Amino acid sequence: MISPWDRWYSTSCCLCCHVRTGTIILGIWYMLINAVVLLILLSALNDPIQYRYHLTSSELGTDIDVMDDANICIATAISLLMILICGMATYGAYKQHAAWIIPFFCYQIFDFALNTLVAISVVVYPNTVQDYLQQLPGTFPYKEDIMSTNNMCLVFAVLLFIGCILSFKAYLIGCVWNCYRYVSGRGTTEVLVYVTTNDTTVPLPPYEEAIAIPPKEPPPQYMEA
Repeated sequence: MISPWDRWYSTSCCLCCHVRTGTIILGIWYMLINAVVLLILLSALNDPIQYRYHLTSSELGTDIDVMDDANICIATAISLLMILICGMATYGAYKQHAAWIIPFFCYQIFDFALNTLVAISVVVYPNTVQDYLQQLPGTFPYKEDIMSTNNMCLVFAVLLFIGCILSFKAYLIGCVWNCYRYVSGRGTTEVLVYVTTNDTTVPLPPYEEAIAIPPKEPPPQYMEA
């Protein structure tokens, strides 16, 4: 009987790429995004006056600064951690080290869970969509037209958008998981060879263990005088 995990297992993704290639591309893409975010945050730390000028109450319609130095430092640390995790996944897929892919897979699960909680909150509290729209600045394009739309239509549009994002993220999680299974399967493949005699059947050790065991030296032979 085929288990559900084996039923969905595949070594290809996006209809043409191997799961290793897809994981490498995904890891590089995430690294580039986080590198751009890191550059923006470092620029904000280097010139906080200009940063606060662009993100102050004059443009966002609020009297509170969006981020202070402490929040910027926390976001910088998170970006560095994400670059490290994505680099580990890329290296693990390229060098076929399954353990290096696990942190990136755990991040994907965490991100998927957060987006699922957002979708659940929209269903349970549909008025949060209107509350969020009211917090947008007055210069936001088509703000009045969007707020004049029926609340149920807004909730349905938001849920449809989040559902598409969740479906795409679930597909990427499956690709990384299949890459992990492929790499770990290649690393732990054991070929058993059976030696059959008249009395019993004895399995030989795996190939890796067999070549690691030094051959036994034959006993010395003594010549008769």
